[in-house]
Amino acid sequence: MTNRSPRVAAIHDLSGFGRCSLSVVIPILAAMGVQTCPVPTAVLSTHTGGFGDPAMRDLTDFVSPCLEHWKKLEIEFDCIYSGFLASEQQAAQVGDYIKAWPKALHVVDPVMGDDGKPYRTFTPQLIKKVTGLVKEANLITPNMTEACLLLGDNYTNAALGRDKARSMLVRLSEKGPSLVVISDTVVVPGKISNIGYDRTHNAFWRVDCEFVPVNYPGTGDVFSSVLVGGLLTGDSLPIAMARASRFVEIAVRTAYGYNCEPREGVMVEKSLPWLIEQNTVVGYEPL
Repeated sequence: MTNRSPRVAAIHDLSGFGRCSLSVVIPILAAMGVQTCPVPTAVLSTHTGGFGDPAMRDLTDFVSPCLEHWKKLEIEFDCIYSGFLASEQQAAQVGDYIKAWPKALHVVDPVMGDDGKPYRTFTPQLIKKVTGLVKEANLITPNMTEACLLLGDNYTNAALGRDKARSMLVRLSEKGPSLVVISDTVVVPGKISNIGYDRTHNAFWRVDCEFVPVNYPGTGDVFSSVLVGGLLTGDSLPIAMARASRFVEIAVRTAYGYNCEPREGVMVEKSLPWLIEQNTVVGYEPL
């Protein structure tokens, strides 16, 4: 028996400027009482959304030696949480981390694209590798673009309707994960929703979000990190979804209210007190 904090191996990139990936994963999980042990997949001077061509170092040759050292130390992890991958080999390396800690919660955020298009670094081969990695996950957290890439569906930003939304969640779960959460969807016209499915309990959930007319990079990383933190500290899936959705709203509205440059991302540092307070959240409903 131990009194240590929940511990996460976070396999993500690190962007020096622009709030995303490990620069938001670490403070968010810390605010929620979770220890983050980062495994950087790449180091970039900025994220890739609007700052030109960033300086980048692929760290594929670091990921496996890090794993071997941790195995020798017999470190215990409660969660393996992967995000942006810089190479096809890294997808296999994430699989090695999952195999090394089979009892941990295995979370794959398939960071592949947005606005209906894959990111420029994502080749068809890399998309195929990430799709294969999804089979080994307990939880996946794609956005709508990524959900369509995983399913081979044509992207649409039209309202899905309840039946199609449920169908997408179930089809993704059939690829392996028992928990599926799709962010940034439209289920009914005029509302942005995050939707989820718990296969074990055959339960579908939806959390609606207020629309803000600005696009901030990194909100997917923020959402998935709060979701992971909630699950590791006792939240049910709908509670964790509601907590993640509300925090993204707070961070977005804070950035919007301060007229923050959108490409810099949301103002996580001014919003963290809300997470630290561990507020009770509502706002979810059955899908």
